[in-house]
Amino acid sequence: MTALRVVLAEDSYLVREGTRRLLESSGEVAVIAAVENAADLLEAVERLAPDAVITDIRMPPGHGTEGIVAAREIRRRHGGIGVVVLSQHADPAYVLELFSDGTDGLAYLLKERVGERAELIRAVRETVAGRSVVDPMLVEALVARRRAEARSPFADLTPREVDVLRLMAEGRTNAAIADELSLSESSIEKHTSVIFSKLGLSDERHVHRRVAAVVTFLREGTGPTIVAGPWP
Repeated sequence: MTALRVVLAEDSYLVREGTRRLLESSGEVAVIAAVENAADLLEAVERLAPDAVITDIRMPPGHGTEGIVAAREIRRRHGGIGVVVLSQHADPAYVLELFSDGTDGLAYLLKERVGERAELIRAVRETVAGRSVVDPMLVEALVARRRAEARSPFADLTPREVDVLRLMAEGRTNAAIADELSLSESSIEKHTSVIFSKLGLSDERHVHRRVAAVVTFLREGTGPTIVAGPWP
């Protein structure tokens, strides 16, 4: 298997080098550049044309949402490059900002996933394949919050449907979800159909309903979306 060529962006030297060594020790990833700010990230992407990018959400100069701004710019300029955004914040507004121009090839993971090498690399591979991933821990926390809201459609989801939605957020196929939950693939198809129905998602083929289910979940009741500033 050819190693994935990845550019890593993280302003903390210790975290950056630790993540580089963790990824490269797998034999599945070659970190071809490791930078400390968003401007250097964009330059490295232009110069090296990696398969994927892993970036922190907050970097110099403003320590705001530079990683999200850079991720969207990379996807706009280079649609074939996957981008994994790492964040300490389980805030749906950040995810909605990341996905505001589209979901393909993008992932939002909590930073604690860095220690889970296999899951981080899987997310990278999913984005390279053009799919999207949302950290399941974010989904679980928000499901609990939404269920407390009497008028939320998520209050109607059964525990099993929540399990399916969580794995759906990880970018897993029906077959992979079935294997994880020890159910048949046909059962998973029924659960996903019920989830789509409860969330009022369209049957139209051009709508990516798996992603829409997660984004609908994140959007509901989150308040105003963060507006990123212009690129310096």
